[in-house]
This record gives sequence, C-alpha cells and structure tokens, in this order.
Amino acid sequence: MDSAQSAGQSAEQPAYRPRIVSSLSEIGQPVWDALLALQNDATPFLSYAFLDALHESGSASARSGWQPQYLTLWRDVDGKERLEAALPLYAKSHSYGEYIFDWAWADAYRRNGLDYYPKLLSAIPFTPVTGSRLLARDAESRTALVAALRAIQQGNDFSSTHILYPPQQEAEQLQEAGFLLRSGVQFHWLNAGYRSFDEFLDTLERKKRKNIRAERRKVQEAGVTFRHIGGRNAIEGDWRFFKRCYDHTYAAHHSTPYLNLDFFLRIGATMPDNLLLIVAERDGQPIASSLVVHDDKTLYGRYWGALVHVDCLHFETAYYQPLEFCIAHGIACFEGGAQGEHKMARGFLPQKTWSAHWLAHPGFSHAVEEFLQQESSGIADYIDELNEHNPFRT
Repeated sequence: MDSAQSAGQSAEQPAYRPRIVSSLSEIGQPVWDALLALQNDATPFLSYAFLDALHESGSASARSGWQPQYLTLWRDVDGKERLEAALPLYAKSHSYGEYIFDWAWADAYRRNGLDYYPKLLSAIPFTPVTGSRLLARDAESRTALVAALRAIQQGNDFSSTHILYPPQQEAEQLQEAGFLLRSGVQFHWLNAGYRSFDEFLDTLERKKRKNIRAERRKVQEAGVTFRHIGGRNAIEGDWRFFKRCYDHTYAAHHSTPYLNLDFFLRIGATMPDNLLLIVAERDGQPIASSLVVHDDKTLYGRYWGALVHVDCLHFETAYYQPLEFCIAHGIACFEGGAQGEHKMARGFLPQKTWSAHWLAHPGFSHAVEEFLQQESSGIADYIDELNEHNPFRT
C-alpha cells in the first residue's frame, strides 16, 4: 500500500510508510496533538482527548458500527520515525450519526442487489462541524495522504469513501483526486465586536429584535435563572444531570442517544477548558442544560435537553446564553449545529458546508454525480433565497 512514489515523492527523500491505526493509543496524545497544532482548520473535536473519549467509551467503536481505521503516514526524519499525515477514518456498517445523508444511495444499492456497507467514512462521529480532515505537516505529505487513501479504496471491498465537513480547500483537493463534491448549509452567528447582547439586538430588524426580547422575558418571568459551569468546575453530578437532559431530548424524538455518560465524564476530565455547561434552574432546582464546546475563536452548540417544559426555554438555554458567553469572551463565531432555518431569526446566517464522495461502482458513481450537480444548483438557489431574508437592518 506504499503510495509515496505515486504521490510524486523524489527518490532522495525517505519513503512514506502508510499504516492503518485501529486505536489512537498506537500514536499517542503528544504525537497526535502535535500534528493537529500544525493545521489551519483544527477544532477541539479533532483533539486526541475528544476522539479517544468517543472510542474508549464505546460511543464510536466497532460494536456501535464505527470501526476506527485511521490512515497515517510515517517516515524517518533524523533517525526517528515521525508522523507526517493522518486521516480520521472509519469502516461504517450503517449511516447513522453522520448528518450528511446517503440513505437513498444505500437503498439504490440494495434494490440492485449490491452491498453499500461497509463503507469508509472520514468524519468526527456525531459532530457536524467543519474542520481539517487531511491532517498533514505540509502540502507534500497531504498529497501523499490522498494518494494513500486512493490506494486503500482500490485495494479493498468498500463500496465508497465519504469525507464529511472538510474545509473548502481540502474539498477541492479531493475533487482533483477524483472525488465528487457535495454542498450543504449550516447557520452561524458572527460576532461584530459587540459589547453587549443589547448592542447585538440593535443590529436586527425591529420585529426580530422584539421577538427575541419577548422570548427572553417569558423565561425570566417563569422564574428561571442560569448558571454557567466551566469544564474545570463541573463535578460528576453536573454531568449526570446533563446526561439526563440529553437522554430526554432523544426520548422525545423516539430515538436512541449516541453518547454515554462515560464519554461525557472523559471529556470533562481531559479537555475541561473547551467545555461549558449551561444549567437552567427554577426554585433552586436544575430543570434544563446545554453543553457547548469552544476554543478562543469559535463556540460550537452541541447538545441540550430539559426535564420540564417552559415556553422558549430552548432558545434561551441553547442560543441566547451561549451568545452572551461569546460576547463576554470575544469569541468570533457561534456554530449552532446542523439544520435549522429558525436560527436566522436569531441572527445566524447561512454558510456553505462541503463533503467529498468516491463510489467504486462506475454506474452508481455517474448517477450520483448527476444527482449532485442538480442538488448543488438547488443549494445555491436556497442560499440566495435565505440571504434575501437577512435578519439584520440595512
């Protein structure tokens, strides 16, 4: 599976050695996070702490249909083996927890007597957040990583490969390597240097501003107050209460939670500076909670749940309290998660997302290519239509 020469590596340089890694412990946290620190589009979800918690808790494991198959490239530098590039990669036996849907493709395979699973997937499990996927020290090793991925695709019995939420530059590199590109839409809030929540509200249209104030007033008049608990101050009881709320959300939608308590306890212990629990209380008792993940530049809305119903509590706990946090800490962007046109009325604007897809079957690859061309045109029209309803004053 040596793809170094096909990637254009000169004979004078030591060859890249591809290696499939089934556990991040084979790499080690210092080595993994050192490579991550070199990336322009790193996120907390790519950290060793987050990924290892997913795997070791069993939330994303072979048993749950997420078999880690990380593709890594190594070579000798100054007499020592060094990690040059890596791609988070999973062998998937289903399409749950991905947020970019290919169920119709799987069904088309089934109806034609073909197996769609297993497939290869590069993504952060259960996390629709754009960030680096082709982790590499430089352009040369990134090119070699793509070449090694192509070699895996051609040498194994996977129906397809899907790389979800890469940054646009990586998506375009994958397109040059033969992948089909797909676009989608998320809604992000951008901080224009606001000094207060009211200053942000003043930039919105009158009706939007009035509605938000009314929503916040309903929660306040219901006697609800809020505590912000940074990861370093969260105790096990806080995580257990949050997990009850998280489970309640899934139960309300008649589905099964992806993440277990062990996962949340692990990230609480290993990456506390990236975590914020927002707890809603009434009469001194917690009634709802949300979890956001953040670094210095971006806050990511992740999970929320409530044990009792209070009108507009979701908007306050999952949107307005995190926005207050962003403004107070100078965080430039709040990514509100997947889907949700309702976010626009609260100051979130549409942003294009990307995914890249390779299908081994030529006929299906051609059919998907035609579908994606039509879908792409529809996405462009959709974004244009959304921008016509910009919530900000002009």
